[in-house]
Amino acid sequence: MNNFESWEAVIGLETHVQLNTKSKIFTSASTAFGDEPNTHIDPVVCGLPGTLPVLNETVLEYAVKTSLALNLKVAEHCKFDRKQYFYPDLPKNYQISQFDEPLAENGWLEVEIIEKGKEPYFKKIGIERLHMEEDAGKLVHSGSDRLAGSKYSLVDYNRAGIALCEIVSKPDIRTGKEASEYASEIRRTVRYLGVSDGNMQEGSLRCDVNISVRKGPNAPFGTKVEIKNMNSFSAIQKACDYEIDRQIEVYENGGEIFQETRLWDEAKQLTKSMRLKEGSSDYRYFPDPDLGPIEITKAQKEIWFKELPELPSKKRKKYVSEFGLSGYDARVISDEINMANFFEETVAKGADAKLASNWVTSDIVGYLKANKLSFTELMLTPDNLAEMINMISKNIISGKIAKEILPELIQKNISPKKLVDEKGLAMISDSSSILPIINELITEHPNEVQAFRNGKTKLLGFFVGQLMKRTKGKADPKLANKLLREKLNI
Repeated sequence: MNNFESWEAVIGLETHVQLNTKSKIFTSASTAFGDEPNTHIDPVVCGLPGTLPVLNETVLEYAVKTSLALNLKVAEHCKFDRKQYFYPDLPKNYQISQFDEPLAENGWLEVEIIEKGKEPYFKKIGIERLHMEEDAGKLVHSGSDRLAGSKYSLVDYNRAGIALCEIVSKPDIRTGKEASEYASEIRRTVRYLGVSDGNMQEGSLRCDVNISVRKGPNAPFGTKVEIKNMNSFSAIQKACDYEIDRQIEVYENGGEIFQETRLWDEAKQLTKSMRLKEGSSDYRYFPDPDLGPIEITKAQKEIWFKELPELPSKKRKKYVSEFGLSGYDARVISDEINMANFFEETVAKGADAKLASNWVTSDIVGYLKANKLSFTELMLTPDNLAEMINMISKNIISGKIAKEILPELIQKNISPKKLVDEKGLAMISDSSSILPIINELITEHPNEVQAFRNGKTKLLGFFVGQLMKRTKGKADPKLANKLLREKLNI
Protein backbone atom coordinates (compact mmCIF):
# COMPACT_ATOMS: atom_id res chain seq x y z
CA MET A 1 0.00 0.00 0.00
CA ASN A 2 1.08 3.63 -0.53
CA ASN A 3 1.88 6.10 2.22
CA PHE A 4 -1.54 7.54 2.99
CA GLU A 5 -0.60 9.75 5.94
CA SER A 6 -1.09 13.02 4.00
CA TRP A 7 -4.73 12.15 3.27
CA GLU A 8 -7.73 12.77 5.52
CA ALA A 9 -11.08 11.02 5.43
CA VAL A 10 -14.36 12.93 5.72
CA ILE A 11 -17.25 10.76 6.91
CA GLY A 12 -20.90 11.42 7.64
CA LEU A 13 -23.59 8.95 8.73
CA GLU A 14 -27.28 8.78 7.94
CA THR A 15 -28.78 6.64 10.70
CA HIS A 16 -32.30 5.27 10.27
CA VAL A 17 -33.95 4.45 13.61
CA GLN A 18 -37.18 2.46 13.52
CA LEU A 19 -39.50 3.70 16.28
CA ASN A 20 -41.10 0.98 18.37
CA THR A 21 -44.68 2.20 18.19
CA LYS A 22 -47.39 -0.44 18.04
CA SER A 23 -48.88 1.02 14.87
CA LYS A 24 -47.35 2.61 11.79
CA ILE A 25 -46.65 6.29 11.26
CA PHE A 26 -49.81 7.16 9.29
CA THR A 27 -52.13 4.20 9.87
CA SER A 28 -53.24 1.74 12.57
CA ALA A 29 -51.59 -1.24 10.80
CA SER A 30 -49.43 -3.34 13.15
CA THR A 31 -45.63 -3.02 13.36
CA ALA A 32 -45.07 -6.54 14.78
CA PHE A 33 -41.84 -8.11 13.54
CA GLY A 34 -41.54 -11.64 12.19
CA ASP A 35 -45.15 -12.26 11.20
CA GLU A 36 -46.22 -13.77 7.87
CA PRO A 37 -45.23 -11.55 4.92
CA ASN A 38 -47.73 -8.94 3.75
CA THR A 39 -50.10 -9.36 6.70
CA HIS A 40 -49.60 -5.82 8.09
CA ILE A 41 -50.63 -3.70 5.15
CA ASP A 42 -53.76 -1.68 4.45
CA PRO A 43 -55.06 0.85 1.89
CA VAL A 44 -53.17 3.75 3.53
CA VAL A 45 -49.84 1.91 3.40
CA CYS A 46 -50.47 1.16 -0.26
CA GLY A 47 -51.61 4.70 -1.04
CA LEU A 48 -54.89 3.59 -2.62
CA PRO A 49 -57.23 6.30 -3.99
CA GLY A 50 -59.46 7.89 -1.37
CA THR A 51 -57.18 7.12 1.61
CA LEU A 52 -55.77 9.77 3.95
CA PRO A 53 -52.71 9.39 6.21
CA VAL A 54 -53.03 10.54 9.84
CA LEU A 55 -49.88 11.17 11.90
CA ASN A 56 -49.36 8.84 14.88
CA GLU A 57 -48.98 11.17 17.91
CA THR A 58 -46.55 8.79 19.63
CA VAL A 59 -44.23 9.01 16.63
CA LEU A 60 -44.02 12.78 17.09
CA GLU A 61 -43.37 12.39 20.83
CA TYR A 62 -40.59 9.82 20.27
CA ALA A 63 -39.02 11.89 17.50
CA VAL A 64 -38.98 15.06 19.62
CA LYS A 65 -37.53 13.23 22.62
CA THR A 66 -34.78 11.76 20.43
CA SER A 67 -34.05 15.23 19.06
CA LEU A 68 -33.79 16.70 22.55
CA ALA A 69 -31.49 13.88 23.72
CA LEU A 70 -29.21 14.61 20.75
CA ASN A 71 -29.05 18.33 21.60
CA LEU A 72 -30.95 19.29 18.44
CA LYS A 73 -33.04 22.44 18.13
CA VAL A 74 -36.64 21.33 17.60
CA ALA A 75 -38.52 23.46 15.09
CA GLU A 76 -41.72 25.24 16.08
CA HIS A 77 -43.16 24.37 12.65
CA CYS A 78 -42.33 21.52 10.27
CA LYS A 79 -44.05 19.66 7.45
CA PHE A 80 -44.10 16.40 5.50
CA ASP A 81 -43.06 16.03 1.86
CA ARG A 82 -43.39 13.39 -0.81
CA LYS A 83 -40.12 11.89 -2.05
CA GLN A 84 -40.77 10.40 -5.49
CA TYR A 85 -38.95 7.28 -6.58
CA PHE A 86 -39.91 3.97 -8.08
CA TYR A 87 -38.74 0.75 -6.50
CA PRO A 88 -40.51 -2.58 -5.86
CA ASP A 89 -40.38 -2.21 -2.05
CA LEU A 90 -42.21 1.16 -2.13
CA PRO A 91 -45.94 0.41 -2.54
CA LYS A 92 -47.04 4.01 -3.23
CA ASN A 93 -44.10 4.83 -5.55
CA TYR A 94 -43.34 7.72 -3.20
CA GLN A 95 -42.17 7.98 0.39
CA ILE A 96 -43.59 10.44 2.91
CA SER A 97 -40.57 12.14 4.44
CA GLN A 98 -39.38 15.65 5.41
CA PHE A 99 -37.23 17.72 3.09
CA ASP A 100 -36.63 21.44 3.60
CA GLU A 101 -38.44 21.82 6.94
CA PRO A 102 -37.31 18.92 9.15
CA LEU A 103 -38.35 18.34 12.74
CA ALA A 104 -34.99 19.32 14.25
CA GLU A 105 -31.59 20.68 13.25
CA ASN A 106 -28.11 21.55 14.48
CA GLY A 107 -27.28 19.21 17.38
CA TRP A 108 -24.33 17.15 18.56
CA LEU A 109 -23.35 13.91 20.24
CA GLU A 110 -20.17 13.33 22.25
CA VAL A 111 -18.45 9.97 21.88
CA GLU A 112 -15.46 8.39 23.58
CA ILE A 113 -12.97 6.67 21.28
CA ILE A 114 -10.95 3.85 22.80
CA GLU A 115 -8.46 2.00 20.62
CA LYS A 116 -5.87 -0.53 21.71
CA GLY A 117 -2.45 1.01 22.17
CA LYS A 118 -3.77 4.59 21.90
CA GLU A 119 -4.87 7.24 24.36
CA PRO A 120 -8.67 7.42 24.67
CA TYR A 121 -10.21 10.69 23.56
CA PHE A 122 -13.61 12.39 23.48
CA LYS A 123 -15.04 13.87 20.30
CA LYS A 124 -18.13 15.99 19.75
CA ILE A 125 -19.75 15.03 16.45
CA GLY A 126 -22.23 17.48 14.95
CA ILE A 127 -25.71 16.40 13.87
CA GLU A 128 -27.15 18.20 10.87
CA ARG A 129 -30.81 17.23 11.26
CA LEU A 130 -33.39 14.71 12.38
CA HIS A 131 -36.52 14.14 10.36
CA MET A 132 -39.47 11.76 10.45
CA GLU A 133 -40.38 9.48 7.57
CA GLU A 134 -41.97 6.16 6.73
CA ASP A 135 -39.97 3.01 6.07
CA ALA A 136 -40.07 1.07 2.80
CA GLY A 137 -40.84 -2.62 2.49
CA LYS A 138 -38.26 -5.38 2.21
CA LEU A 139 -37.08 -7.27 -0.85
CA VAL A 140 -36.20 -10.92 -0.31
CA HIS A 141 -33.88 -12.22 -3.00
CA SER A 142 -34.55 -15.91 -3.57
CA GLY A 143 -33.40 -18.75 -5.81
CA SER A 144 -29.83 -17.56 -5.41
CA ASP A 145 -27.29 -19.02 -7.79
CA ARG A 146 -23.59 -18.63 -6.93
CA LEU A 147 -22.64 -17.55 -10.45
CA ALA A 148 -25.77 -15.86 -11.78
CA GLY A 149 -27.06 -14.33 -8.51
CA SER A 150 -30.72 -14.31 -7.45
CA LYS A 151 -33.19 -15.67 -9.99
CA TYR A 152 -36.16 -13.73 -8.60
CA SER A 153 -37.17 -11.46 -5.72
CA LEU A 154 -40.16 -11.36 -3.38
CA VAL A 155 -41.43 -8.26 -1.61
CA ASP A 156 -42.77 -8.06 1.94
CA TYR A 157 -44.66 -4.85 2.74
CA ASN A 158 -44.97 -5.50 6.49
CA ARG A 159 -42.20 -2.99 7.16
CA ALA A 160 -43.64 -0.37 4.78
CA GLY A 161 -45.05 2.58 6.69
CA ILE A 162 -43.25 1.90 9.99
CA ALA A 163 -42.07 5.16 11.56
CA LEU A 164 -38.44 6.15 11.13
CA CYS A 165 -36.25 8.90 12.49
CA GLU A 166 -33.43 9.66 10.08
CA ILE A 167 -30.48 11.23 11.92
CA VAL A 168 -27.95 12.91 9.63
CA SER A 169 -24.54 13.70 11.09
CA LYS A 170 -22.29 16.53 10.00
CA PRO A 171 -19.11 15.47 8.14
CA ASP A 172 -17.10 15.54 11.38
CA ILE A 173 -16.05 11.88 11.49
CA ARG A 174 -12.53 10.99 10.40
CA THR A 175 -12.03 7.26 11.01
CA GLY A 176 -13.94 4.00 10.84
CA LYS A 177 -13.63 3.68 14.62
CA GLU A 178 -15.23 7.10 15.15
CA ALA A 179 -18.06 6.16 12.77
CA SER A 180 -18.68 2.89 14.59
CA GLU A 181 -18.66 4.52 18.02
CA TYR A 182 -20.99 7.31 16.86
CA ALA A 183 -23.51 4.73 15.60
CA SER A 184 -23.14 2.77 18.86
CA GLU A 185 -23.88 5.87 20.91
CA ILE A 186 -26.96 6.64 18.80
CA ARG A 187 -28.23 3.13 19.55
CA ARG A 188 -27.51 3.42 23.29
CA THR A 189 -29.36 6.74 23.36
CA VAL A 190 -32.54 5.54 21.62
CA ARG A 191 -32.58 2.42 23.79
CA TYR A 192 -32.31 4.53 26.94
CA LEU A 193 -35.17 6.68 25.70
CA GLY A 194 -37.24 3.57 25.01
CA VAL A 195 -38.14 4.85 21.53
CA SER A 196 -36.47 1.96 19.66
CA ASP A 197 -34.97 -1.43 20.42
CA GLY A 198 -32.06 -0.59 18.09
CA ASN A 199 -31.91 -4.22 16.95
CA MET A 200 -29.68 -4.13 13.90
CA GLN A 201 -30.32 -7.78 13.04
CA GLU A 202 -34.02 -6.99 12.57
CA GLY A 203 -33.35 -3.73 10.72
CA SER A 204 -34.51 -1.48 13.57
CA LEU A 205 -31.34 0.55 13.17
CA ARG A 206 -29.53 0.91 9.84
CA CYS A 207 -26.72 3.19 8.73
CA ASP A 208 -25.71 4.66 5.39
CA VAL A 209 -22.13 5.95 5.36
CA ASN A 210 -20.90 8.83 3.17
CA ILE A 211 -17.13 8.87 2.66
CA SER A 212 -14.69 11.06 0.77
CA VAL A 213 -10.99 11.78 1.16
CA ARG A 214 -8.96 14.98 0.77
CA LYS A 215 -5.34 16.10 0.88
CA GLY A 216 -5.20 17.33 4.46
CA PRO A 217 -7.65 19.11 6.80
CA ASN A 218 -7.74 22.39 4.87
CA ALA A 219 -8.36 20.94 1.41
CA PRO A 220 -11.82 21.01 -0.22
CA PHE A 221 -14.03 17.95 0.24
CA GLY A 222 -13.54 15.21 -2.30
CA THR A 223 -16.24 13.31 -4.22
CA LYS A 224 -18.27 11.32 -1.73
CA VAL A 225 -19.36 7.72 -2.00
CA GLU A 226 -22.32 6.28 -0.09
CA ILE A 227 -22.22 2.79 1.41
CA LYS A 228 -25.78 1.59 2.01
CA ASN A 229 -27.46 -0.29 4.84
CA MET A 230 -24.67 -1.10 7.27
CA ASN A 231 -26.23 -3.47 9.81
CA SER A 232 -23.45 -3.98 12.37
CA PHE A 233 -20.92 -1.73 14.08
CA SER A 234 -17.99 -3.89 12.99
CA ALA A 235 -19.22 -3.66 9.37
CA ILE A 236 -19.37 0.14 9.66
CA GLN A 237 -15.77 0.32 10.86
CA LYS A 238 -14.41 -2.18 8.34
CA ALA A 239 -16.33 -0.70 5.41
CA CYS A 240 -15.08 2.81 6.25
CA ASP A 241 -11.48 1.68 6.62
CA TYR A 242 -11.61 -0.26 3.35
CA GLU A 243 -13.28 2.55 1.39
CA ILE A 244 -10.84 5.16 2.71
CA ASP A 245 -7.89 3.08 1.50
CA ARG A 246 -9.61 2.36 -1.83
CA GLN A 247 -10.28 6.01 -2.59
CA ILE A 248 -6.77 7.14 -1.65
CA GLU A 249 -5.26 4.42 -3.81
CA VAL A 250 -7.42 5.49 -6.78
CA TYR A 251 -6.28 9.10 -6.41
CA GLU A 252 -2.65 8.14 -5.87
CA ASN A 253 -2.75 6.16 -9.11
CA GLY A 254 -4.20 9.07 -11.06
CA GLY A 255 -7.79 7.76 -11.12
CA GLU A 256 -11.14 9.43 -10.45
CA ILE A 257 -13.79 8.79 -7.78
CA PHE A 258 -17.40 8.86 -8.96
CA GLN A 259 -20.38 9.82 -6.81
CA GLU A 260 -22.02 6.44 -6.43
CA THR A 261 -23.75 4.05 -4.06
CA ARG A 262 -21.73 1.02 -2.98
CA LEU A 263 -22.50 -2.05 -0.88
CA TRP A 264 -20.36 -3.77 1.75
CA ASP A 265 -19.61 -7.40 0.93
CA GLU A 266 -19.10 -9.05 4.32
CA ALA A 267 -17.83 -12.31 2.82
CA LYS A 268 -15.15 -10.63 0.70
CA GLN A 269 -14.53 -7.75 3.12
CA LEU A 270 -14.78 -5.07 0.44
CA THR A 271 -17.16 -2.49 -1.02
CA LYS A 272 -18.57 -2.89 -4.51
CA SER A 273 -20.43 -0.53 -6.84
CA MET A 274 -24.22 -0.68 -6.89
CA ARG A 275 -25.39 2.38 -8.86
CA LEU A 276 -24.60 6.04 -9.53
CA LYS A 277 -25.87 8.27 -6.71
CA GLU A 278 -29.04 10.26 -7.18
CA GLY A 279 -29.24 13.94 -6.24
CA SER A 280 -32.11 15.50 -4.27
CA SER A 281 -33.54 16.94 -7.50
CA ASP A 282 -34.04 13.40 -8.81
CA TYR A 283 -36.63 12.77 -6.09
CA ARG A 284 -38.89 15.69 -7.09
CA TYR A 285 -39.87 16.57 -3.52
CA PHE A 286 -43.07 18.52 -2.92
CA PRO A 287 -45.20 19.14 0.22
CA ASP A 288 -47.55 16.27 0.96
CA PRO A 289 -51.06 17.60 0.21
CA ASP A 290 -52.74 15.14 2.60
CA LEU A 291 -50.80 16.13 5.73
CA GLY A 292 -50.97 19.54 7.35
CA PRO A 293 -48.04 21.36 8.98
CA ILE A 294 -46.97 20.36 12.49
CA GLU A 295 -46.72 22.85 15.35
CA ILE A 296 -44.84 21.97 18.54
CA THR A 297 -45.34 24.32 21.46
CA LYS A 298 -42.61 25.32 23.88
CA ALA A 299 -44.69 23.96 26.77
CA GLN A 300 -44.99 20.53 25.14
CA LYS A 301 -41.24 20.41 24.44
CA GLU A 302 -40.53 21.20 28.10
CA ILE A 303 -42.83 18.39 29.25
CA TRP A 304 -41.08 15.87 26.99
CA PHE A 305 -37.63 17.18 27.99
CA LYS A 306 -38.39 16.56 31.68
CA GLU A 307 -39.34 12.96 30.86
CA LEU A 308 -35.89 12.19 29.41
CA PRO A 309 -33.84 9.68 31.45
CA GLU A 310 -30.23 10.23 32.46
CA LEU A 311 -28.36 9.40 29.25
CA PRO A 312 -25.47 6.91 28.91
CA SER A 313 -22.75 9.55 28.41
CA LYS A 314 -23.69 11.23 31.69
CA LYS A 315 -23.84 7.89 33.50
CA ARG A 316 -20.35 6.94 32.28
CA LYS A 317 -18.87 10.16 33.63
CA LYS A 318 -20.71 9.75 36.95
CA TYR A 319 -19.52 6.17 37.37
CA VAL A 320 -15.89 7.24 36.92
CA SER A 321 -15.95 10.49 38.94
CA GLU A 322 -18.36 9.55 41.74
CA PHE A 323 -18.16 5.75 41.98
CA GLY A 324 -14.47 5.33 41.15
CA LEU A 325 -15.00 2.80 38.35
CA SER A 326 -12.59 2.37 35.47
CA GLY A 327 -13.58 3.83 32.11
CA TYR A 328 -14.00 0.31 30.75
CA ASP A 329 -16.35 -0.83 33.53
CA ALA A 330 -18.35 2.39 33.25
CA ARG A 331 -18.86 1.76 29.52
CA VAL A 332 -19.93 -1.86 30.04
CA ILE A 333 -22.46 -1.05 32.77
CA SER A 334 -23.93 1.99 31.02
CA ASP A 335 -24.36 0.14 27.72
CA GLU A 336 -27.82 -1.10 28.75
CA ILE A 337 -30.22 1.00 30.81
CA ASN A 338 -31.62 -1.97 32.76
CA MET A 339 -28.12 -3.06 33.77
CA ALA A 340 -27.22 0.51 34.74
CA ASN A 341 -30.36 0.89 36.85
CA PHE A 342 -29.76 -2.47 38.58
CA PHE A 343 -26.16 -1.46 39.37
CA GLU A 344 -27.15 1.96 40.71
CA GLU A 345 -29.90 0.52 42.90
CA THR A 346 -27.42 -2.03 44.31
CA VAL A 347 -24.99 0.76 45.23
CA ALA A 348 -27.85 2.81 46.70
CA LYS A 349 -28.59 -0.16 49.01
CA GLY A 350 -25.11 0.15 50.50
CA ALA A 351 -22.93 -2.08 48.32
CA ASP A 352 -19.37 -1.04 47.41
CA ALA A 353 -19.53 0.34 43.85
CA LYS A 354 -16.45 -1.49 42.54
CA LEU A 355 -17.57 -4.81 44.02
CA ALA A 356 -21.08 -4.29 42.66
CA SER A 357 -19.61 -3.52 39.24
CA ASN A 358 -17.55 -6.74 39.29
CA TRP A 359 -20.53 -8.90 40.25
CA VAL A 360 -22.88 -7.29 37.74
CA THR A 361 -20.53 -7.28 34.73
CA SER A 362 -19.00 -10.69 35.36
CA ASP A 363 -21.05 -13.27 37.25
CA ILE A 364 -24.56 -11.89 36.71
CA VAL A 365 -24.06 -11.02 33.02
CA GLY A 366 -22.43 -14.43 32.55
CA TYR A 367 -25.43 -16.19 34.10
CA LEU A 368 -27.90 -14.19 31.97
CA LYS A 369 -26.02 -14.94 28.76
CA ALA A 370 -25.72 -18.64 29.56
CA ASN A 371 -29.46 -18.83 30.21
CA LYS A 372 -30.47 -16.42 27.40
CA LEU A 373 -32.12 -14.01 29.81
CA SER A 374 -32.17 -10.22 30.04
CA PHE A 375 -31.94 -7.90 33.05
CA THR A 376 -35.70 -7.39 32.90
CA GLU A 377 -36.11 -11.12 33.58
CA LEU A 378 -33.61 -11.20 36.46
CA MET A 379 -35.26 -12.36 39.70
CA LEU A 380 -32.34 -11.30 41.90
CA THR A 381 -33.08 -7.92 43.48
CA PRO A 382 -30.55 -5.11 44.09
CA ASP A 383 -31.39 -5.50 47.82
CA ASN A 384 -30.22 -9.11 47.88
CA LEU A 385 -27.12 -8.48 45.78
CA ALA A 386 -26.13 -5.62 48.09
CA GLU A 387 -26.69 -7.88 51.12
CA MET A 388 -24.46 -10.59 49.62
CA ILE A 389 -21.69 -8.09 48.78
CA ASN A 390 -21.80 -6.67 52.29
CA MET A 391 -21.55 -10.19 53.74
CA ILE A 392 -18.33 -10.67 51.74
CA SER A 393 -16.98 -7.29 52.93
CA LYS A 394 -17.69 -8.22 56.56
CA ASN A 395 -16.02 -11.65 56.17
CA ILE A 396 -19.28 -13.47 56.86
CA ILE A 397 -18.87 -15.45 53.63
CA SER A 398 -16.01 -15.82 51.17
CA GLY A 399 -16.11 -14.82 47.51
CA LYS A 400 -15.99 -18.52 46.65
CA ILE A 401 -19.11 -19.25 48.70
CA ALA A 402 -20.82 -16.22 47.16
CA LYS A 403 -20.20 -17.58 43.66
CA GLU A 404 -21.62 -20.94 44.69
CA ILE A 405 -24.85 -19.50 46.08
CA LEU A 406 -25.40 -16.85 43.38
CA PRO A 407 -27.32 -19.13 40.95
CA GLU A 408 -29.71 -20.12 43.73
CA LEU A 409 -30.15 -16.46 44.75
CA ILE A 410 -30.96 -15.59 41.14
CA GLN A 411 -33.40 -18.47 40.68
CA LYS A 412 -35.23 -18.15 44.00
CA ASN A 413 -34.71 -14.48 44.91
CA ILE A 414 -34.21 -15.23 48.60
CA SER A 415 -32.15 -13.43 51.23
CA PRO A 416 -28.45 -14.36 51.07
CA LYS A 417 -28.25 -14.26 54.86
CA LYS A 418 -31.15 -16.68 55.16
CA LEU A 419 -29.61 -19.05 52.60
CA VAL A 420 -26.20 -18.96 54.28
CA ASP A 421 -27.75 -19.67 57.69
CA GLU A 422 -29.85 -22.54 56.32
CA LYS A 423 -26.86 -24.21 54.66
CA GLY A 424 -24.31 -23.43 57.36
CA LEU A 425 -22.05 -21.62 54.90
CA ALA A 426 -20.87 -18.81 57.17
CA MET A 427 -17.11 -18.26 57.12
CA ILE A 428 -14.97 -19.78 59.86
CA SER A 429 -13.21 -16.74 61.31
CA ASP A 430 -11.89 -17.88 64.68
CA SER A 431 -8.37 -19.25 65.18
CA SER A 432 -9.51 -21.96 67.57
CA SER A 433 -11.44 -23.69 64.77
CA ILE A 434 -8.73 -23.36 62.11
CA LEU A 435 -5.56 -24.17 64.10
CA PRO A 436 -6.43 -27.85 64.78
CA ILE A 437 -6.89 -28.43 61.04
CA ILE A 438 -3.56 -26.72 60.29
CA ASN A 439 -1.83 -28.97 62.84
CA GLU A 440 -3.33 -32.03 61.14
CA LEU A 441 -2.09 -30.88 57.73
CA ILE A 442 1.43 -30.25 59.02
CA THR A 443 1.51 -33.75 60.55
CA GLU A 444 0.19 -35.37 57.36
CA HIS A 445 2.56 -33.58 54.94
CA PRO A 446 6.05 -33.50 56.52
CA ASN A 447 7.87 -33.46 53.15
CA GLU A 448 5.95 -30.41 51.94
CA VAL A 449 6.54 -28.69 55.30
CA GLN A 450 10.30 -29.25 55.02
CA ALA A 451 10.36 -28.10 51.41
CA PHE A 452 8.53 -24.91 52.38
CA ARG A 453 11.04 -24.24 55.16
CA ASN A 454 13.86 -24.84 52.67
CA GLY A 455 12.61 -21.99 50.47
CA LYS A 456 9.77 -23.39 48.34
CA THR A 457 7.35 -20.79 49.63
CA LYS A 458 4.90 -21.40 46.78
CA LEU A 459 3.82 -24.50 48.71
CA LEU A 460 1.82 -22.14 50.91
CA GLY A 461 -0.82 -22.32 48.18
CA PHE A 462 -0.92 -26.11 48.53
CA PHE A 463 -1.64 -25.87 52.25
CA VAL A 464 -4.26 -23.15 51.76
CA GLY A 465 -5.97 -25.34 49.18
CA GLN A 466 -5.97 -28.35 51.53
CA LEU A 467 -7.34 -26.21 54.35
CA MET A 468 -10.14 -24.87 52.16
CA LYS A 469 -10.96 -28.39 51.04
CA ARG A 470 -11.28 -29.56 54.66
CA THR A 471 -13.45 -26.60 55.62
CA LYS A 472 -15.50 -26.77 52.37
CA GLY A 473 -14.30 -23.31 51.43
CA LYS A 474 -15.53 -21.71 54.63
CA ALA A 475 -12.22 -20.75 56.25
CA ASP A 476 -11.42 -17.03 56.28
CA PRO A 477 -8.68 -16.81 53.59
CA LYS A 478 -6.78 -13.97 55.27
CA LEU A 479 -6.79 -15.66 58.66
CA ALA A 480 -5.91 -19.02 57.08
CA ASN A 481 -2.88 -17.53 55.31
CA LYS A 482 -1.71 -15.77 58.46
CA LEU A 483 -1.99 -18.86 60.69
CA LEU A 484 -0.38 -21.17 58.09
CA ARG A 485 2.62 -18.83 57.68
CA GLU A 486 3.09 -18.71 61.43
CA LYS A 487 2.94 -22.48 61.81
CA LEU A 488 5.05 -23.35 58.76
CA ASN A 489 7.82 -20.93 59.73
CA ILE A 490 8.29 -22.42 63.21
